Amino acid sequence: MRRLLAVAGLMLSSCSGSFGPAPLRGVADASHATSYKRVHAFAAPPDGSQPLAGLTTLNGRLYGTTSHGGYNYGVAFAIDGNGTHESIVHKFGSVYDGAAPEAALVVYKGALYGTTAAGGANGKGSVFAIDSTGAEHVVYSFKGGKDGYDPLGRLTVYGGELYGTTYFGGAKNKGTVFSVTLGGTERVRHSFTGAPDGANPKAGLIVVKGLLYGTTQGGGNQTRGFGTVFSITSGGKERVVYAFKPIYDGGDPIGDLIYVDAAFYGTTYNGGMNNDGTIYRLTPSGKESLLYKFASGKDGANPAAGLVNVHGVLYGTTVNGGAHQQGIVFKVTLKGNEAVVHAFAGGTDGAWPFSTLTLLSGKLYGTTQNGGGCSAYGNGCGTIFSLAP
Repeated sequence: MRRLLAVAGLMLSSCSGSFGPAPLRGVADASHATSYKRVHAFAAPPDGSQPLAGLTTLNGRLYGTTSHGGYNYGVAFAIDGNGTHESIVHKFGSVYDGAAPEAALVVYKGALYGTTAAGGANGKGSVFAIDSTGAEHVVYSFKGGKDGYDPLGRLTVYGGELYGTTYFGGAKNKGTVFSVTLGGTERVRHSFTGAPDGANPKAGLIVVKGLLYGTTQGGGNQTRGFGTVFSITSGGKERVVYAFKPIYDGGDPIGDLIYVDAAFYGTTYNGGMNNDGTIYRLTPSGKESLLYKFASGKDGANPAAGLVNVHGVLYGTTVNGGAHQQGIVFKVTLKGNEAVVHAFAGGTDGAWPFSTLTLLSGKLYGTTQNGGGCSAYGNGCGTIFSLAP
């Protein structure tokens, strides 16, 4: 199963493992933050490999998923913040189990919940739970039709249920917003149609003042469809807050939104002056402005993840760009001043960060899909890293 996530050339493959970043322009000298530390380098199976998701905190530990490794269908893992002990919580891929998790986990009632892009009883993805003992079970297996399939975004707890998105499926096969009870009853809250409501949501949802907000990678009011930001009620009433425009506006939003000081902030993988992605600000009424346009040099290119707010400064990652063309960690003020915090160098260092950063005990933690030194996938099995903001 393959899906094109951005016209710049980012290709993800939930089953084959053969994906990489888009071509880049320009090479510059490396710039490493002194606080940067590689916390863990994933090894060949049975360890996990190729993490695409960010990390989740529970009882002072970090939990996450890898899209490969284990039985070659991905794992859920736990690790201490100092990296002294990493353990595999669950290996995906047993009979009717999920496979290829790409989204971060969410904590609810002491358990971890997440999605897998493939696997499940029908091979179309699943919602799963891992309890405090480490036991995993599939909450819901997608059927691949109107109920949606290929869930890629992080789940959100709302009204005692789990809400999420599927990249495909629904009435028009343009993706869905769904809810599922802890007992496994799934309900499609909205089926995307492409225009004007958007198509193919990859990001998860956030709750702001009683409404759910999210993004679609494609669709909207334009002929080609550059993506949307939308809101939806629990009853399924959807509204397009903003439809991205061609050329210099952002395009292909695939990262989660955050809400800071009465406005939404997010990233687009493409768009901007050089089609290398943007950081944007959006009011709930639909007024959009570009906070920063990436230029594919030292400043990074193609952000696939959302942002995290640390004392009024936004931190994020780009898949491409930087001194070694392996991606960066950046920070940007609410006035649009951007700086590179760390430029990944590949090799034993990380490469290609797809994930949103996580704050724990005053440090930011993240993952890189490649790098770390393992040779199982050619460019490395991926890393976990930390840095001080």
